[in-house]
Amino acid sequence: MYTSSDHLSQERTENRAMKATFLDLRKRSKEIVKALDRNQTVTLFYRGKPKGVIVPTSSPPEKAVSVLGHRAFGMWRERTDIKSVQSIVAKLRKARHAL
Repeated sequence: MYTSSDHLSQERTENRAMKATFLDLRKRSKEIVKALDRNQTVTLFYRGKPKGVIVPTSSPPEKAVSVLGHRAFGMWRERTDIKSVQSIVAKLRKARHAL
């Protein structure tokens, strides 16, 4: 069974698929994501038996989208009744904190 991190580091140095348990998936997800970044497949084991394979995507990661380009950004820009965002948020939260 693959309960220690030894199999993770051993598989990382070799250029083949990584083996990981569901416990590894929960506790060492960062290492598994790094293996996927290296285009390695990750075979998941449950009680010593293979249960699934995580395969890296073939497409490059999507480009980050700026919030400035979103149509909701600045939609209240021309409102004159709003002096500051902080005062509006404080007013909205006041009812919650009064309980």
